[in-house]
Amino acid sequence: MSTTTPAAPFPAATITGYPRIGRRRELKKALESYWAGRSTREELETTAAELQLATYRRLVELGLGADDSSLPAEFALYDQVLDTTVALGAVPTRFADLADAEGRLDLDAGFVLARGDAGRAPLEMTKWFDTNYHYLVPEIGPTTPFTASAGRLVADVRRAAEHGFTVRPVLVGPVSLLLLAKADDDAPAGFDPLQRLGDVLPVYAQLLSELAAAGAEWVQLEEPALVADQDVPAEQVAAAVRGAYTALTAAAERPQLLVTTSYGSLASLLRPLAGSGVEALHLDLVKGAVPSAEELELFRGEDAPVLVAGAVDGHNIWRADLGGRLGRLEELARAGVRVSVASSTSLFHVPHDVAEETQLDPVLRSWLAFADQKVGEIVTLSRGLAAGRDAVAEQLAEAAEARRTRAGAPGVRDAAVRERAASVTAAEIGRAPAEVRRAAQEGRSFTASGPLPLLPTTTIGSYPQTPEVRAQRAKARSGAVTPEAYDRFLREEIERVIRLQEELGLDVLVHGEAERNDMVQYFAEHLDGFATTVHGWVQSYGSRCTRPSILWGDVSREGEGLRGEAFTVPWISHAQSLTDKPVKGMLTGPVTILAWSFVRDDQPLGETANQVALALRDEVLDLEAAGIGIIQVDEPALRELLPLRRGDQPAYLAWSVDSFRLATSGVRDETQVHTHLCYSEFGEVVDAIDGLDADVTSIEAARSRMEVLTDLEAAGFSRGIGPGVWDIHSPRVPSQEEIEQLLERALEHVPARTLWVNPDCGLKTRGYEETKASLEHLVAAARTARERVAQPAGRPLIVQHGSRV
Repeated sequence: MSTTTPAAPFPAATITGYPRIGRRRELKKALESYWAGRSTREELETTAAELQLATYRRLVELGLGADDSSLPAEFALYDQVLDTTVALGAVPTRFADLADAEGRLDLDAGFVLARGDAGRAPLEMTKWFDTNYHYLVPEIGPTTPFTASAGRLVADVRRAAEHGFTVRPVLVGPVSLLLLAKADDDAPAGFDPLQRLGDVLPVYAQLLSELAAAGAEWVQLEEPALVADQDVPAEQVAAAVRGAYTALTAAAERPQLLVTTSYGSLASLLRPLAGSGVEALHLDLVKGAVPSAEELELFRGEDAPVLVAGAVDGHNIWRADLGGRLGRLEELARAGVRVSVASSTSLFHVPHDVAEETQLDPVLRSWLAFADQKVGEIVTLSRGLAAGRDAVAEQLAEAAEARRTRAGAPGVRDAAVRERAASVTAAEIGRAPAEVRRAAQEGRSFTASGPLPLLPTTTIGSYPQTPEVRAQRAKARSGAVTPEAYDRFLREEIERVIRLQEELGLDVLVHGEAERNDMVQYFAEHLDGFATTVHGWVQSYGSRCTRPSILWGDVSREGEGLRGEAFTVPWISHAQSLTDKPVKGMLTGPVTILAWSFVRDDQPLGETANQVALALRDEVLDLEAAGIGIIQVDEPALRELLPLRRGDQPAYLAWSVDSFRLATSGVRDETQVHTHLCYSEFGEVVDAIDGLDADVTSIEAARSRMEVLTDLEAAGFSRGIGPGVWDIHSPRVPSQEEIEQLLERALEHVPARTLWVNPDCGLKTRGYEETKASLEHLVAAARTARERVAQPAGRPLIVQHGSRV
């Protein structure tokens, strides 16, 4: 910090981030228009700048200060980790040609890292801690260059100042960035990106110096990796934290530093971070623990950091217990700690404004707080802490009344649903041993022409949701087309997708999911205990958004009786009637439905998961009764809810695996159960993947170039496996040769008799032109691989485990 400039106090109320995609997804539309060549880069930049300024104006309207650094200038066009990677000039070796003469990446170069190009796959993408946000994984090796590139950050600060706002720039902190990175392709075995900490710190210091010169009084450095157990020894992480922040705070010319630690507790890292000289330290008091009396000593004294208390949940949408939260803050203040009130995490995990959800039941709406309401809660708590409870008595009473009405509302607790869930026995969870099922399935003809071929090809579920499909759905919702006409349209669309798959030569087909707007929302619309929103969009990655449903009550299928009515069977049965090839029944699993919804917080997640599992079990059994022989229950979010501390993980894995097994138990041995997982570090939960006991598991693997198979092989995974060979989250079309190379790599770890060939994920977000081209390459590559596996002795072939198989 400059020794000549008086230190600006940290604001009494703040947030650590805000939704950036736009209230009507303006940034999404601007990005996709630019990528499609329909608009210029200047137009994209203008839209982004306008959205950023609109955010500042709205936050000031809600009660945050315009000139006290309470407004975070966190506005990534694609991903905050990518933005920090670009600001550091950390160009992966395989993208080195994109950097200019000074080692810097411009906006378009950053998009190539995110989306790939014709000859290169993009950076790997994986889940951001225990959320449904996906970040881009930096690739850092021993020789990765680092060059400060503060241009966009400085421009944000100056633009804000021109409009009367003093903002707080945001970067991913140095320790988290390196812990989240992977070794680049040229790194030697055993290299850990954290080894480059000493090299990257001077670049951070330069960025801070340039931001101070631009007028930034505070900078936010995000260190969420410090709340999660790492493969790196704890003492090494502690040394990295101590060294990094002692170095950064020693710089002569810098802004004051706020370090944020969302998603959990710092535990043993609290002491080195609080004692490093940072001026403010954010703690997540929703998922993390309130500091002990001994730990509070770290926040006392003139030189101690401000405790930025993450007292309002930034990750879920339930209204806060303001009275209880204020009591916690009052205890901290009485302990002699300087306290600022904040969100526990960035608010980009929740939608903008619940007031816009006019179609929600008003009583349900009164229980909810989206981003704008959470800002209001933070401002209320800050005011109550400063001026006393009488100053916010009305707000406290409203919050208390909302909690009271929620607890007693009809549907929150359903005696029949609870009795059914409570009566489930351990014997009902699971199926016959895998070898028994395999024998039954190998003797079954899934097609009219006989058994499936070696290396069967399939897709994950959805096919492109064209503008026509979306338009017809919107017309059906508004009543512009009759239910009968919409039904005919969907059946025609299903037939078109079936015919395309037959033409391509795929072995196991899907119906394409034209009737589904979202793989979770569609189920929420057919299950009691859920509600859906109209404008409740949150960012998933890049320009992709999702509308999480609201799981507010006890769950069962809609319709008469406890079992309700089947809702996927009519569409999948229609698809199966159109072809002699097998069509998979497609369901979303219980853990994913929970992970991708805003879930009730008034009971353990495991209890809610079992209710959802029983509703899905009813649907699975109805699909089997309708003659569907392959049923896929997707669990892409299995890793997502994994607790960040290893000691808490066994309990989660136990109930999450059991909920899947409960949903899929009860079918005959001949019925083949598939599951699908994507975009997480699945090596961490490989035993749980095995524990799901699905007959076939498809899994994202293209971006990571089959890394997960090493973990599966080491764990002795022996059932069917479909490692993805086409990264559908990038617009590029993989060549046949590229897919063949991935299959060769897969066959080094997986016996041919258990290998399936499929994309990484569903095709909903892709266009038909690229879908058809990619699947043509996929089918052709699978045929080539079959031929090579079947080569007679003495000729070149693909081997697995040292044998032909």
